[in-house]
Amino acid sequence: METMAKLSAGDRGFFSRMAQVTYMNPFDPERNRILVQLAGGHADMRGEAALKIVLPEMNARIAHLEQRGFNALPRFAAADQPLMRSLFLYQIYDRYIPELDRVIEEHLRDKDAPVPLAARLITDFTKRGFTESDALHYFACFFQLRRAFRFILGSLVGRSASMQQLRFALWNNVFTNDMRAFDRVLWGRMEDFSTLLLGETGTGKGSAAAAIGRSGYIPFDRAKGRFVASFTQSFIATNLSQFPETLIESELFGHRKGAFTGAVDDHKGLFELCSRHGALFLDEIGEMTVPVQIKLLQVIQDRTFTSVGSHQIKRFAGRVIAATNKSITELRTSGRFRDDLFYRLCSDVITLPTLRQRLEEDRTELERLVGELIVRLTGKDDPHDTDLILETFKRDLPKNYPWPGNVRELEQAVRRVLLTHHYSGDLKMSSAEPHRALAGEIQAGTLNARELLSRYCALLYDRLGTIEDVARRTGLDRRTVKKYVAAAQSGDETR
Repeated sequence: METMAKLSAGDRGFFSRMAQVTYMNPFDPERNRILVQLAGGHADMRGEAALKIVLPEMNARIAHLEQRGFNALPRFAAADQPLMRSLFLYQIYDRYIPELDRVIEEHLRDKDAPVPLAARLITDFTKRGFTESDALHYFACFFQLRRAFRFILGSLVGRSASMQQLRFALWNNVFTNDMRAFDRVLWGRMEDFSTLLLGETGTGKGSAAAAIGRSGYIPFDRAKGRFVASFTQSFIATNLSQFPETLIESELFGHRKGAFTGAVDDHKGLFELCSRHGALFLDEIGEMTVPVQIKLLQVIQDRTFTSVGSHQIKRFAGRVIAATNKSITELRTSGRFRDDLFYRLCSDVITLPTLRQRLEEDRTELERLVGELIVRLTGKDDPHDTDLILETFKRDLPKNYPWPGNVRELEQAVRRVLLTHHYSGDLKMSSAEPHRALAGEIQAGTLNARELLSRYCALLYDRLGTIEDVARRTGLDRRTVKKYVAAAQSGDETR
């Protein structure tokens, strides 16, 4: 009778903690804490450093089992096989990370680039006791994981608390908050989960949508030696505000020749063009008329639609991602956005932070963003240019400038400084901004009680003109109001 491996208590304890880590959101602080504990490090150690300590120990423990002949899942006791399955998966994944990243780069240059690592990776799976079917599935999962990590981390720069929370939310949007459930059943059903992105103009809703849309699960076809679709074409975006009301329906659902004046040919809409492994991003969904909203509701609910002028029923199998920079509550209250459509879109609602909020949370965020923009614009990291731009902002902009155009405004500001060495800001918008900024921060829950009173008193002072009027409006003592207003104007609301 063949001997089955039984894990020692020490191995089982270590492997159990590692298995927990392998299925966690990489942007979850709790994952970092567990890795640091496993590494025996200090609380201020970063997860990447802890991982460099923990992975060699995991590999050494597995190698010790291999030396005893226990190198594949069937050689382990049934109770230990789920645990070893997780560890073998993570070990193979970690080994192929550099090659998976190279495949992503090659496909960004050529969507039809070959995938030579597939055969070797699948062989490694089968050596560990996985079936070929499982090997193909996990290869697709590994490629998805690397794409998600690249696009979520790379396209959304910043270390402020709200940006860390955003990356955490986007990862959960792609893989759910339970990657074990995703692995079991949900990887093939994510089209049923629509997403609504909220946030002011310029906060990066398009980048967030692209990160989701380019990170979907795409099966690998071993016979053809390629994935069944290219992630470079899996994401389709459209801004509904750019189309006249009469053309939005045609843009989304397509039309038959002769359906209306000017329809000289059949036209495929975006729902038909979107791959079943892709996502359709509808920006400025608040511009959609109620009749089109009803038709969109049908697509999301029944996964079917008809082109304008046609009775042929077509199917849509991709994900829907929608966004608006308007208050969704106001749109619904005024009747401009249907409640039933909102409930179909809100499988996940993600609010993107304003640049104001990010800078209040982390004062180094501006320097980090400017540095990243310099790299994108010039192709190199130039500290001199970064310092020049930051000094120009300090010289030309008022203290605590609210950046009403958010990151999009910042990008254009960087360009303008490089061209002219000046940027005076959007004064028209910034003068009307304080009330909007305060409302946004109240909604985001980023203010403590002292900051809230200071900002509110300063806003009333700008509007009413005197300390006495503010005191009467708020019911506060005049000296207290004066203190709060002074603190807000100086930017020191902690006094």
